[in-house]
Amino acid sequence: MKWFQQNRAFGMLLIGFATCALLTGALLYWRWSAGNDARRGFTEMVAERYRLGSLDPFPNDANYRKVQGYLERYSAALDKFKGQLKSEVAPAPPLAPNEFQSRLRQATIATADRARLNNVKLPDRFQLGFDEFTRTMPDTPVTPLLGQELSQIQMLINILLDAKVDSVTSFHRAPISEEHKGSPTPTPSPAPGQRIAATKPGSTPAPTLIQRNVVDVSFKASPSAARKVINEITASTGQFFIIRTLYVHNEKDKGPPRERATVPTPPPSPQASPGQPSPGGALNFIVGNEHIEVSATIEMLRFSF
Repeated sequence: MKWFQQNRAFGMLLIGFATCALLTGALLYWRWSAGNDARRGFTEMVAERYRLGSLDPFPNDANYRKVQGYLERYSAALDKFKGQLKSEVAPAPPLAPNEFQSRLRQATIATADRARLNNVKLPDRFQLGFDEFTRTMPDTPVTPLLGQELSQIQMLINILLDAKVDSVTSFHRAPISEEHKGSPTPTPSPAPGQRIAATKPGSTPAPTLIQRNVVDVSFKASPSAARKVINEITASTGQFFIIRTLYVHNEKDKGPPRERATVPTPPPSPQASPGQPSPGGALNFIVGNEHIEVSATIEMLRFSF
């Protein structure tokens, strides 16, 4: 103690140095321990990775049976959904070319009779869009598809005729891709900014599951009849119809003039009872009596699965 009292500054320096040495040793031991733990964890992870990489990934029997059950239920649900979709599309009956021409004549006569019964005017020489096949027979491979499209067009025309539109002004059927297999198909030019996917040589193109038969139809009708046509086309249960474009043009481009005509009040009838209302003048509707012209592009779907 006498030495510490006589050399107080040197003693305090020794005490500080010893404290720092202890703290440094504790810190080094803590970092060494943490480094060992990290090295041990890394070694265990590497060993686990190599162990997992050498394992057989095939599942055990219980999991394999469970996955097979999932796949079977999914396949059954998918087949059921495909069957429901096919039931909502007109069938493609196997027809010979002469049978298709005979069926086309019968459909044309039935459509003309139905239009005459409902007082609907059809275009001159209306052949349901199959004008070229009234003179020439189609190819045998494409005849079933044409028969299916004829049924689809009949459903569409019957909707217009049953709604009692004023007239069908135009009807155009776009040829299906299978009609002219022998003729070269022009390559469409890309639109500005559109990319064309390059097909690798030798690669098989993906099958088309949904195909479309397209028709352009224009008709004149009252607003109520036009609404009925559109509602029945979109809610059809016998065939999938998609209204791709729709244009509505009013026959009256200008609104009704503003008139202030005074309607004379008829004198009260002496035979009318006190509680009975007196008859007034006839109502003059200024809107709602005009007719409209509707032009639509309609797609009729067919499934190839």
